[in-house]
Amino acid sequence: MKTKIFATLIIASAIIWAAVIIGSSMTLKGTECYSSIQNILVGGTLAHFAIIIAVFAWSKKKER
Repeated sequence: MKTKIFATLIIASAIIWAAVIIGSSMTLKGTECYSSIQNILVGGTLAHFAIIIAVFAWSKKKER
């Protein structure tokens, strides 16, 4: 069960960071907008940590 949870975590993380990279490249296209890039990267990082925390909390809850 734990391997399934961690595999899901890895896939979710990859999807989030792929979206962050694509969003950053679209924003960078022909411009130099640091604040836009910063907001996209911060949003991706927060989403990444939220998913990791949720999966670990759910995993611990299942163990009890």
